[in-house]
Amino acid sequence: MAIEFLFMANRRRLLGGALGALALAGTRGVFAQEAWPVKPIRLIVPFPPSGGTDLLSREIAAAIAASTRWTIVIDNRPGAGGNIGLEAAAKSAPDGYTIAMGQTANLAVNPSLYAKPPFDPLKDFAPIALVSAQPLILVVASQSPYKTLKDFVAGAKLKPGALNMGSPGNGTVGHVGGELFQRMAGVRCAHVPYKGAGPAVTDLMGGSIDFYFGNSQSVATLVNSGRLRAIAVTSGKRMAVFPSVPTVAESGYAGFDVSTWSGLVAPAGTPAAIVDRLNAEVGRALQRKDLLEKLAADGSEPMGGTPQRFADLIRAEHAKWGAVVRESGIKLD
Repeated sequence: MAIEFLFMANRRRLLGGALGALALAGTRGVFAQEAWPVKPIRLIVPFPPSGGTDLLSREIAAAIAASTRWTIVIDNRPGAGGNIGLEAAAKSAPDGYTIAMGQTANLAVNPSLYAKPPFDPLKDFAPIALVSAQPLILVVASQSPYKTLKDFVAGAKLKPGALNMGSPGNGTVGHVGGELFQRMAGVRCAHVPYKGAGPAVTDLMGGSIDFYFGNSQSVATLVNSGRLRAIAVTSGKRMAVFPSVPTVAESGYAGFDVSTWSGLVAPAGTPAAIVDRLNAEVGRALQRKDLLEKLAADGSEPMGGTPQRFADLIRAEHAKWGAVVRESGIKLD
């Protein structure tokens, strides 16, 4: 009995000690998690200021900062269709202090376009959360002779290769979606890539290029002010903010449906607790009335969801756009 008692007593002490150690470790884990962030978080935007990706990044950063009082610093790293900025993010320390705004272009399209992509979108990032999705809008300058998609296609067929299509960069959805449309419409135009939406839109208004497939953040204000003319949207249904602008599909190209999405990623290896905290703050930000109003005003749909949902989307879109790139024969060095 004495031996059994001592055994049970020692067992209780050992169990109590183990539970105490676990509780202390758990407490330390909570303290460690609560201690993050202790310095500003860098948000890499792989396009220049004033474009759609930049505006969205600043809006979501401001919404998160308003709820958490974190300092989030925007770091614009444009070039190579978003590859330069995403490469910098992939090579950053996975400590929660560097995140990036990924897109359809750089996470799903570029890896198939470049012979030696600088990162693997399926291995080099920890998806945090989808932020928003939006269709593209085919726009021309207000002084353009093209008022409908039919006018535009007819003009392009009269002058093969003469019309210039601007894009925010090689491999962006504006580029690949535009190439896909040209093949469906049976026209051939010259591609002029820019380092972001801002300079492309400026040249469109100035007459240096003839048309542009842009997201709503970068062109909606200019369309509403009369400086650009919207002649078609690329989604399967009309946009609420431009109800009078027909879709490409209803204008004679059934099945054409192209949208772009954006979401936050961190370098692979970033602690799951930090990724989950960031995910939760994105979800909270996407419930803010002021941010929802901004997204609605430019035709964007709030997304959100779990990190796994975003990872699944990246994988599916990577396969989808890879097939489009291969079928269209587009290749970049």
